Amino acid sequence: MHLEIKALIEKIIQRDIVLEKPKDISLGHYATPAAFALAKEEKKNPMVIAQELALKFQDIDIFEEVTAVKGFLNFKLSNKYLLDSINKSLALDFDFAKGESKNEKILLEFVSANPTGPLHIGHARGAIFGDALLRVGRYLGYDITAEYYINDAGTQMEMLATSLNLAAREYIYKEEVEYPEQFYRGEYLFDIALKCVEKYGYDVFKDESKQKELALFAKDEVMQIIISDLADLGVSFDTFVSEKSLYKDWDETKSSLEKNNSLYDKDDKTFLRSTMYGDDSDRVVVRDNGIPTYLAGDIIYHKNKFDRNFDKYINIWGADHHGYITRVKAAVEFTGHDSSKLEILLSQMVALLKGGEPYKMSKRAGNVILMSDITDEIGADALRFIFLTKKSDTHLEFDIDTLKNQDSSNPVFYINYAHARINQLFKKANLTVVDVQDENISSINQEGKDLVFQALLLPDILEEAFAKRDMQKVTDYLHGLSAMVHKFYNEHRIIGESSEKQYLKALSMVALSIRVGLKVLGITAKEVM
Repeated sequence: MHLEIKALIEKIIQRDIVLEKPKDISLGHYATPAAFALAKEEKKNPMVIAQELALKFQDIDIFEEVTAVKGFLNFKLSNKYLLDSINKSLALDFDFAKGESKNEKILLEFVSANPTGPLHIGHARGAIFGDALLRVGRYLGYDITAEYYINDAGTQMEMLATSLNLAAREYIYKEEVEYPEQFYRGEYLFDIALKCVEKYGYDVFKDESKQKELALFAKDEVMQIIISDLADLGVSFDTFVSEKSLYKDWDETKSSLEKNNSLYDKDDKTFLRSTMYGDDSDRVVVRDNGIPTYLAGDIIYHKNKFDRNFDKYINIWGADHHGYITRVKAAVEFTGHDSSKLEILLSQMVALLKGGEPYKMSKRAGNVILMSDITDEIGADALRFIFLTKKSDTHLEFDIDTLKNQDSSNPVFYINYAHARINQLFKKANLTVVDVQDENISSINQEGKDLVFQALLLPDILEEAFAKRDMQKVTDYLHGLSAMVHKFYNEHRIIGESSEKQYLKALSMVALSIRVGLKVLGITAKEVM
């Protein structure tokens, strides 16, 4: 709607404009300060220019009123335009706000947690943000592939094998075991150890020749836990790429780096000249023992990504990877690709409370808060919504007890209650959406028309949220729209009024926006509360 109105105004006044939504909707649905820009060119008072411009819109039927106020040009949409927009939107039903194909291929990589244990609550934030971005982008018409990069090479795999052996000694052989601090701990390792015994026999952990095989077995088992936990949260991936499988391409990747003079040797190590692209120091890609570093694996992976010819690449990383951005972008350039196509978004950690106190960590996972525990306790919908109420790169703290409240303190309940209230009004009137589809809305009051306008903004909100990679814009919008519903419900009688059907038609538009808005966030709106 915003783009449609903006294009029309620009056509009439024959210049590009900034189109805003006034905070006070009584001033108009939209406003532009175009007169101020013209005032400099024409050397006239902007208020005079605004009044002259307003006259050009007198016969445009989508506007009920166009007024000049203190140099601003304010536009109030007509009842006819709002009604036409409602009719088109309701006819689309669950395809309302859906975009046409953008003809842009995007590779979105997110989560990519090491396959050494179940996902913790910090991983959940990146998972939910990535999945919401994926859903909104696809809904708007972007061709997006969701990818998980499995870090299954390097020291963490050796540590997983050793941790599994320690767990087996403790749980199966009943030995006294002391875990080094950096090793993995948790009851999930006991379960994997038992599965190893089922497959390989009781003495498998005493067989040195089986250790690499056990590490691979453990990695695969952990990945199944991760995939299952993500599925419970409504998150899935199109492709999985193994770091270990990519190292066969290291020689080829190294050659491409050498051709661009991006590598040099020093102290028996090979360095990447990442300072050429803003890094604070050059980075080691091959150790003095000849083994490629973790960065080398990332270079191979990003070359692999870019060789697959997407139009854009988006990575969602934990905030602790901030310093890693410049070296990876440098590597992309050194392999002959355009690093401006790589967008890296950061996801901050989460502080979790329960009843105002820090949430107790899980012994099952080695003193972390398991994502699956929180999903089980409050449900996937509540967890998804609350994680999207702040920008991903900002700190998030919430109390899970709040998400169990059946009142306005719980944003998920508050929004679902607004949707259910509208459904209840239809039931009380013994009507359906079909029964009111031919109604006009000219007789409803201004608050009702404001509700309609707000409901029709969802397409603009989704476009802006995806463009700015900010899903908070969607959650804020849904919360604000629901607040308008509750206020309207409490202040106005609907059932039994002469304009009952018109109000119900307006509210059916609001309910559709709530349903679709929640759906693109991976949440199902409740019909009854």
